[in-house]
Amino acid sequence: MLLSERNKSGATFALLGFSDYPELQVPLFLVFLAVYSITVVGNLGMIVIIKINPKLHNPMYFFLSYLSFVDFCYSSIVAPEMLVNLLVEDRTISLLGCVVQFFLFCTFVVTESFLLAVMAYDRFVAICNPLLYTVAMSQRLCVMLVVESYAWGVVCSLILTYSTFQLSFHGFNTISHFFCEFFSLPSLSCSDASLSQLLLFIFATFNEVSTLLIILTSYVFIVVTVLKMHSASHYKAFATCASHLTAITIFHDTILFLYCVPNSKNSMRTFKVASVFYTVVISMLNPLIYSLRNKDVKNTVSKIMDTKVFH
Repeated sequence: MLLSERNKSGATFALLGFSDYPELQVPLFLVFLAVYSITVVGNLGMIVIIKINPKLHNPMYFFLSYLSFVDFCYSSIVAPEMLVNLLVEDRTISLLGCVVQFFLFCTFVVTESFLLAVMAYDRFVAICNPLLYTVAMSQRLCVMLVVESYAWGVVCSLILTYSTFQLSFHGFNTISHFFCEFFSLPSLSCSDASLSQLLLFIFATFNEVSTLLIILTSYVFIVVTVLKMHSASHYKAFATCASHLTAITIFHDTILFLYCVPNSKNSMRTFKVASVFYTVVISMLNPLIYSLRNKDVKNTVSKIMDTKVFH
């Protein structure tokens, strides 16, 4: 990633985070540390559980393992620095550090939105075409869908990062946020940031509309198919989708609230709270949402705990 010549003048940034609430620094640190710890254990634990339990070696859990990896990654890009900044006075971050954080975070957020859409398509095939499920959702197709999700995340991130950091930044800049967030950086530029802001809005809207279209279309067909089934099968069919629908609703509602409303009038306090929710809290909730409703996952956890207790 090459920075423009005009940005090589040693521009630095300070992440203000929650410094305007000094009395809450320690309580927030403890809360966020607990949330991040659960996030790490939950997502890495989910990957291990899916790996060791043969009953979970199917497309749905193949996608879930990559979703857990993405959740772990984008939470880890933000949370550790946020925790450090709650305890120290020096909250500066270099231009290069901002570039890396911006790029990686954008990559994993876009990847997550497309993985959730892929999982909706997987549920559509499983419920609407159960006899052809193993053929339709072949291992090759599953791998290809995951690779394409990551590839599009990287492409979006490269374009947005390049456009943002071709802007001119000089001297010391304060970011009223806890990470190098998409909308914060262009507003600090000394040059015209309208193109960068427009690209951000276009990509955010395109990604949301395209993924939500896939999700809604999949679930329309799922609902129609389930309603044609015998009533005794309704609960089982909807139960297999409940966890995924919950994860989708939480993630997309937050993203729409933050990035797909141009000239949003949300207060910075509200913006920070919503950002904490989708950068840290959602990553913690996803493994809990999927594990608490799944008997095979709970049985695997019980076996692991029993093994540790008796050995």
